[in-house]
Amino acid sequence: MNQTRVGIRVCLIPATLLAAWLGMQQVHELGHVLGAHLTGGRVERVVLHPLSFSRTDLAHNPHPLVVAWAGPIFGALAPLLICLAAERLKLSGAYVLRFFAGFCLLANGLYLGVGSFDRIGDCGDLVRHGAAIWQLWLFGLATAPLGLWLWNGLGPKFGLGKNAQDVSRRHLIGVVAVNIALLASALAVGGG
Repeated sequence: MNQTRVGIRVCLIPATLLAAWLGMQQVHELGHVLGAHLTGGRVERVVLHPLSFSRTDLAHNPHPLVVAWAGPIFGALAPLLICLAAERLKLSGAYVLRFFAGFCLLANGLYLGVGSFDRIGDCGDLVRHGAAIWQLWLFGLATAPLGLWLWNGLGPKFGLGKNAQDVSRRHLIGVVAVNIALLASALAVGGG
């Protein structure tokens, strides 16, 4: 394997991880924002920062349980639907979207499942507004394993393992462009 191909692989993996983290936060918070708008709530501020946990603050929230569930549900389902569409269209970079969907399912599932013990963030809001702990666990048990399943077998697509495939320079450029767009939108919406 030549140095250029190794360099592309070495750059694609961390770039994909960064895009997955930033994208997961933004899709999750978009779920809260949509939940608020659909239930007559008013968003005061969305905080997005690459080095911290994101959050959505509401000025008026007539249906807090719906808004609290909307983040993790939308944050898990929207990337999955995008991944399925990309795979159905047989897009060459669909494996990156599959990784992203798996990341979002895993992150949102662990967030509610494990976070339920300390009632952190949305977990505390959900329980405070009427969700049962078992519902958070069930969400985690449904989404986290699905995320791991989506990741299964992706190593070769990223140039890893004995069946490693060539990694496309176009895919790396695309992921870097997505990172720039996600960072710019995070700074535009609110970084702190």
